[in-house]
This record gives sequence, C-alpha cells and structure tokens, in this order.
Amino acid sequence: MSEKEEDDDEVWLQLRPVEPLPSQCCGSGCSPCVFDLYHRDLARWEAARASKDRSLLSGEEPQSCPSRLSPETFVAFSISTVDKVTKDTYRIRFALPGNSQLGLRPGQHLILRATVGGLEIQRAYTPISPADAKGYFEVLIKCYQTGLMSRYVESWRTGDTAFWRGPFGGFFYKPNQYGELLMLASGTGLAPMVPILQSITDNADDETFITLVGCFKTFEGIYLKTFLQEQARFWNVRTFFVLSQEKSLEQLPWSYRDKTHLGHLAQDLMKELVGSCRRKPFALVCGSAEFTKDMARCLLCAGLAKDSYFLF
Repeated sequence: MSEKEEDDDEVWLQLRPVEPLPSQCCGSGCSPCVFDLYHRDLARWEAARASKDRSLLSGEEPQSCPSRLSPETFVAFSISTVDKVTKDTYRIRFALPGNSQLGLRPGQHLILRATVGGLEIQRAYTPISPADAKGYFEVLIKCYQTGLMSRYVESWRTGDTAFWRGPFGGFFYKPNQYGELLMLASGTGLAPMVPILQSITDNADDETFITLVGCFKTFEGIYLKTFLQEQARFWNVRTFFVLSQEKSLEQLPWSYRDKTHLGHLAQDLMKELVGSCRRKPFALVCGSAEFTKDMARCLLCAGLAKDSYFLF
C-alpha cells in the first residue's frame, strides 16, 4: 500500500461516524432513534468510502428556517424565561422566531441534548404549551440531585441556548375520537396531558369528557394549579388529585377536599374512577416506569381492554 493510500485510509477513518453511547439514547422509543441515525450515517460512510467520493457523506437537506424542528437534526432554541415552580421543578420558555409555531401535535415530545462532564446525554420532554402557541414553547422539567441532565438544566439562564430535535410520539388525538379521556398522571407526567386537555377545551366542537387524575406527594407539589383550576370550570372536565404524603384533608383548601384522595392510586380507587366515567373511557397514562406499569395493571383489573389505554 502506498503512502498516499495510507493517508487516504486515515482520513476515511477520521470521517467514520462514532457509535453513540448508551447515555445518548433517551429510552423513549423515538423514531429515528440516535442509533438509527448512526446506522444510517454509517451506511452512507461505507458507500462513500467504497466509491471514494466524500460528497456522498453529505445527505442533509438545507433548512429554509433556522429554527425549524427536525426529528434527525438538533436545532438551537434560545431560552426566554426560567421559572422555578417548586423546589426542584422548572418551567422554561423557549423563543421561536416571529410568530412561528413549533409544529407538534398535542402530547408529542422532543429530545433535549446536553454535554455534562464530557458525556453527551439525551432526554425526552413534552412541551406543556398549547400546540398552536405562536412565538414560543414551554417545558416542565423536574431536577434530581444526582441527575446529569438536572445539572445542565439548573445551569440555564435567560438567553442561553439549548438543542432539541423532534417531534416524536405515537398518540395522535382527534376531536371527538373518544367518549371520555381518563388521564392518569404522576408528577411531571402531567406534561403530555396539558396540551391535549387544552386542545379539547379550546375547541367548542369537541365534546369529549375528561377526567384528569394527578398523583403528587403533597398539595404544594401539584404542578400548574391555576391552569388546572381554570380547566375544571369547563362543563366536560373533572380533576382529581391523589396525594401520597399528606396526612389530613383538613390541611387542604376547601376547594380541593372533595376531589382529593390521600394515599396511592391503587386498584380499588381505579375501579371507582373508571366506574364514575360518564362515557366509555380511553385512558392516557404518564409517569415513572413503575407508575405506568401499576396503572396498566389496575386498568385491566378495572375492566379496560389493552386497546383502551395508551402509555406515554
């Protein structure tokens, strides 16, 4: 092999796509996943190397809008506000150019990328802003003491830039598609419920009933109280809360006592909720992996079929 061929091989090896680390996969089942993109780029690299044509490595289409979302490419968005809503949870607003819209359907999520301590990580978050919001989108993010992404999010300040790609998600709501939606959310699992709920109450022609059950540790830890109170005024919306660490209903405001259960959302309470639905319910579930598994089991025990619920 000549010296020139050796140099060419070295250049090609430098151009070879790098396989992602497990930490770079958010684990939410996105399509395309970061590993899908790697295998696509690897096939492109192998074809380019075989043809000795580096121009084949460039497969990206030019974007007419610099802030247009893409499922494959991370796009930069500027942070316009950072609000701390609880001791460990933030509501962050990102700016969109002009009066443009993000282009998500209600309940779809995005992937956030960060590099912390030299390690690239990716996590999935669902915007809580209305699907038709113009000029911005908002996310609700809970931070954990040992979380790498949490360290990154807690460093955010107004004017900073974060990189997102999307949209993703397999649930596509259509007006009047179901008689009643039974929304079961734990903590920030409330996020995908918010735009779906608002899309229904914003549409005078959508007569879907909604029963939303939010599971939190304490009353103070309930997210978006004002929004939920406003939504509960609609004729077709009911809200309930399950608080695992509160000791007495008497400690809660009067307006919450009749619609709050202390403890956990277990099988007996689930049967009661399903039985109280005004029409045949279709359930939406979002929360931790353990919560999602428990809710699926309880829904089946309450008489719902596997095709009568969706797990975010």
